Amino acid sequence: MSAMQKLMGWIDDRFPLTATYKAHLSEYYAPKNFNFWYFFGSLALLVLVIQIVTGIFLTMNYKPDSELAFLSVEYIMRDVEWGWLIRYMHSTGASMFFVVVYLHMFRGLMYGSYRKPRELIWIFGVLIYLALMAEAFLGYLLPWGQMSYWGAQVIVNLFAAVPFIGEDLSIWIRGDYVISDATLNRFFAFHVIALPLVLIALVVVHLVALHEVGSNNPDGVEIKKHKDPKTGIPLDGIPFHPYYTVKDIVGVVVFLMVFSAILFFAPAMGGYFLEAANFVPADPLKTPEHIAPLWYFTPFYAILRAVPPMFGSQFPGVVAMGLSIVLLFFLPWLDRSKVKSIRYRGPIYKIALALFIVAFIGLGYLGLLPATPIATIFAQVFSVIYFLFFLLMPWYTSIDKTKPEPERVTG
Repeated sequence: MSAMQKLMGWIDDRFPLTATYKAHLSEYYAPKNFNFWYFFGSLALLVLVIQIVTGIFLTMNYKPDSELAFLSVEYIMRDVEWGWLIRYMHSTGASMFFVVVYLHMFRGLMYGSYRKPRELIWIFGVLIYLALMAEAFLGYLLPWGQMSYWGAQVIVNLFAAVPFIGEDLSIWIRGDYVISDATLNRFFAFHVIALPLVLIALVVVHLVALHEVGSNNPDGVEIKKHKDPKTGIPLDGIPFHPYYTVKDIVGVVVFLMVFSAILFFAPAMGGYFLEAANFVPADPLKTPEHIAPLWYFTPFYAILRAVPPMFGSQFPGVVAMGLSIVLLFFLPWLDRSKVKSIRYRGPIYKIALALFIVAFIGLGYLGLLPATPIATIFAQVFSVIYFLFFLLMPWYTSIDKTKPEPERVTG
């Protein structure tokens, strides 16, 4: 027995290293017909690692102080060796995180990855999405630029619209009556310590739940139904390692090429990833001409603005914005279709999904624009489409004509 085998045996007697490796990689059997859409889960994990590593390096020179925060970011950009690269990796990574997460969720909608027995996987995924939104919002204030300051002011003030507890709630979130040094400190603490821990924990339970019931596939067929009678191995499955670890490397290389192109040639992405106003120090006495959140929040911001105030309160809009996210949790029970994958669904679901995507992208674009009467009308139309996709789902998925699912995966 070699020295390495002895060492592994010693470790395995005290920690299930080999057993864990086999359970989650070499002997975890995944469907053999994964396609392009199955890159985005592993890419989301990659971006999470990038964000944590770059975040650690940024905190080495960042000062969570209202007098020094903006200057410390400028110091990182100009005087810290490779500081500009680390900062741009972190800011680009934030947007790319949402790009891959949105595409990952879209794949779930296409192939019914939220359906039985994967309801918990979907719920954990939506919780990851919520934690990611909170993490992005908290981190957005830290550069202490004009848009950071006023964007946080607008978002926190929304909580004040909640009846009875709103005013106290907004003060509790800010730690003061206005966005101030106290707000910056608590946002920094949550962004750097609390929410990353929550995100990592949710990612772990998301993966554990996934490996417990197995991965979905483009056909929506359960590969565990057909196993080799001798070995118990799914006939339509292949080991995740080395087959999909190698395949994922291709996705990682392509992703890093796109990531690097943005990073080195257009880190601000025309103001969508980093706004021009955020290169100006925060000024509580000077409001920007147009305040808008970053692009990944704008669909929900547009829904908020689409709902007219009631009795001078924005509370109905806040409720609509909250419901637009809460509905995602109920998706596994709203879908009554006989099949999972869009490959075998009828035309009604395909049209509904296409309209939903158009509405979501439309809301995202409108959320970036000033609230003109015409933009508000479009936002209201898109908001109605967004909500009807979920609310009418039990009806249109049950009457939709479907094709029979195959017994085995088709490739």
